[in-house]
Amino acid sequence: MSTQDKALRLKKARSPAGDPRHGERLPPGQVLTERFPILHEGEVPQYDRATWRLRLSGLLSSALELSLDDLLALPQRELVCDIHCVTRWSKFDTAWRGVHLSDLLEHYGVEPSGQFVMAHADQGYETNLPLQDLLRPDSLLVTHYAGEPLTPVHGWPLRLVIAGRYFWKSAKWLRQLEFSDIDRPGFWERNGFHNEADPFREERFSGRALDIPEDEWERKAFD
Repeated sequence: MSTQDKALRLKKARSPAGDPRHGERLPPGQVLTERFPILHEGEVPQYDRATWRLRLSGLLSSALELSLDDLLALPQRELVCDIHCVTRWSKFDTAWRGVHLSDLLEHYGVEPSGQFVMAHADQGYETNLPLQDLLRPDSLLVTHYAGEPLTPVHGWPLRLVIAGRYFWKSAKWLRQLEFSDIDRPGFWERNGFHNEADPFREERFSGRALDIPEDEWERKAFD
């Protein structure tokens, strides 16, 4: 199935009814799951830890290239947050560990001048974010989930977690953060998904309001 066909399929069918037991914690149109669905485009990348690098580029006082060991040597933060996928599943109280972008920039004495960031990941994936979203306390450059290193299917060695945005903004297999003064749309944003991706406003798609099949996420593999 092509990317455009997949996006069109997600835009059809009805929304699930909300569950009043979860009050305002569960965004509209979402279904709570205890499992962790595995969703991505393409094959799971294979990496050599010794040669893997994260690059920070663009409108910065100086560019950076960091190894996984460099990241693990930085101050570590823990984050417990709810995550919400555009395919209508939500998972509460997910536990992550990693590096906050503000700590990384401070440690290396690097200052960004652009107000937007393009997160580049493997398999040609990219997603755009305001820099302010990455600097919020509930955002993280993640190396660990539930106390263990990320598994390959969930983004090892590094992924983003951007709480408060649909989960496509939390790019797996992160390789580069490109700082810019232009908010250029990313992979799904170019294919009809909303630029802001606020789940509590149901910002799933750009343009007219459309639905996602409520069982779409149940077709996927799970942890």
